[in-house]
Amino acid sequence: MTQPRSGGTGHGKGTGKEAGTGKEGGSGSGPQEPDVLRHLLRSPGYPKLLVFCALIGIPVSLAAFWFLVGLHELERVLWADLPRALGHDGPPWWWPLPLLLLSGILVGLAVTHLPGAGGHVPAAGMQVGGSSPAVLPGVLLAAAASLPLGAVLGPEAPLIALGGGLALLFRDLAQAPATPQNTALLGAAGAAAAISAIFGNPVVAAVLLIEVAGVGGPQLFAVMLPALLSSGVGSLVFTGLGRWTGLGTGELSLKLSAPLPRLDVADVLWALAVAAAVAAAMHPVRAGARLVAAYVRERPLVRTVPFALGAGVCAAVYALATGRSSGEVASSGQAALSALAADPQAWGTGALVAVLAFKGAAYTLCLGSLRGGPVFPALFLGAAAGVLLAPLPGLGVVPAMAAGMAAATAATLRLPVSSVVLVVLVLGSTAMMPVVILATVVAFVVTELLPPGRPVAA
Repeated sequence: MTQPRSGGTGHGKGTGKEAGTGKEGGSGSGPQEPDVLRHLLRSPGYPKLLVFCALIGIPVSLAAFWFLVGLHELERVLWADLPRALGHDGPPWWWPLPLLLLSGILVGLAVTHLPGAGGHVPAAGMQVGGSSPAVLPGVLLAAAASLPLGAVLGPEAPLIALGGGLALLFRDLAQAPATPQNTALLGAAGAAAAISAIFGNPVVAAVLLIEVAGVGGPQLFAVMLPALLSSGVGSLVFTGLGRWTGLGTGELSLKLSAPLPRLDVADVLWALAVAAAVAAAMHPVRAGARLVAAYVRERPLVRTVPFALGAGVCAAVYALATGRSSGEVASSGQAALSALAADPQAWGTGALVAVLAFKGAAYTLCLGSLRGGPVFPALFLGAAAGVLLAPLPGLGVVPAMAAGMAAATAATLRLPVSSVVLVVLVLGSTAMMPVVILATVVAFVVTELLPPGRPVAA
């Protein structure tokens, strides 16, 4: 199943059987969108659904917070505490090899023997739906076996499954009637509450879930209101937990090394070229990941292991070749992205070329074989490409990073609105908004014009 395209398809815009019947106000046309929405809001079931979504936002955000804390703490133990306990200042060059070998074994077992096959295949893109309480153990175990052990993936896909599955579990515990409509809406609301924990912003979570769902018209509002409400409540709980407990899950926002500059004509023009180049470079990554996913699908227990180990080899060779940490290639890239933004001059041209090549290859292998989300590695690859191209005449480091992140995210997710909102959130300012929007549009168009490649079953 390929990833749903962004944008609505005009659902509910007067195209139903009432259209042209003259039954709505005698005008000979179907009900207008405001009338449909007003009727929906006045129906007795929808307000109750809104209240229920607000309530489930609390336990879902609690579960998402502790899930992220667990992943973050386990990663710290495996990549910092354990090497130090063995007498190393940091993870040695060979460190990713046993960890990702173990990851491949555990994920292969989860995919083969647990319901839900460990969750969506990351190469299929962001997915909403299909989550149920029955698949949650497999999804959580596959994520725990992938992300802390060095998979080049992020936590957003398991969070979506966690939120949606818990929302439906609470509905079943409350003995509420199960209908296709409330299944879809509760799943979206629970996913939004969970994913706002990692993005730190309920608006980003709601926009992302809406765009992934691909609905339009009144249905867009029907999904947006529960998702926005639930993610807003979840954000409040998540923020409070972080302050009360003193524990962290990792931050998405960057602390840039220089103040945001004013854009000039050169920045904007170069951003268009950077976006096209990054989108073209991400195409073989996505295509390769689809091929890996199709190959692994036939025998997941046997074939997951060599691809996971291959990602470990990429990280180990990078560490040997550059003398830098293998963690810059392994894992999601969230920490490496913060370090890159804080001091881009610390990365020479050779290191940037090497991290793009090796992390891109590891990303391809993990997208097709392990379990997680595609967002964070795409952000890092785009930022690294921007820093590499920043010396172009008239192009600044910050505009180049903004264009690179926007292009890589749009090319990977194929969700333009979500890509714009996400990159602006990461930058912490709207000063780069024109560059981000232009780069997103260019990258999205280039991606859509390139051959789609082999579809992937989710």
